[in-house]
Amino acid sequence: MPSSNSKKTLISIIAGSVSDKEVYEKAEKVLKENNISYDLQIISAHRDPERLQNYLEKSESLIYIAVAGMSAALPGVIASKTDKPVIGVPVNASLGGLDALLSIVQMPPKVPVGCVGIDRGDNAAYLAIRILNLLKK
Repeated sequence: MPSSNSKKTLISIIAGSVSDKEVYEKAEKVLKENNISYDLQIISAHRDPERLQNYLEKSESLIYIAVAGMSAALPGVIASKTDKPVIGVPVNASLGGLDALLSIVQMPPKVPVGCVGIDRGDNAAYLAIRILNLLKK
C-alpha cells in the first residue's frame, strides 16, 4: 500500500494479517491525526518471509510498528533484520493476547523489540511519534 501522503515515509506499519485490521487502524488514525507519513503493509513473517525481507531492504522508514497475534513472530523477525526501532503490538487473537505479548517481549539478546499493550495500536503510534521527536532536538 502506498504512503498516506507525499512526504517521506517515516513509519512503516506491518501487520501479519488483514484480520489484525482493527488494531493497525488504531495506529493509522493516530498517525493521520498527527500528520505523520506512514506506509501500511500486510506481510506474514511465516507465510511470506521473502516478501518481508525485500520490503525491509527497500524501506526508508525510520521506525517499524509490527502488529501480530498468536505466535507473534513478526516484530522479532523485523528486529533481527534491521537496526531501526521496532515496536511490537500484540493482538488478542487467542489466549487473551497473552501468547502474542509474551512472544514479543521475550526476544533474545541483541534483538530488541519495544512492546505496547495488547491491541494498543494507538500507543504504538504515540511511541513512534515520541521517538521521531528525538530527531527534532
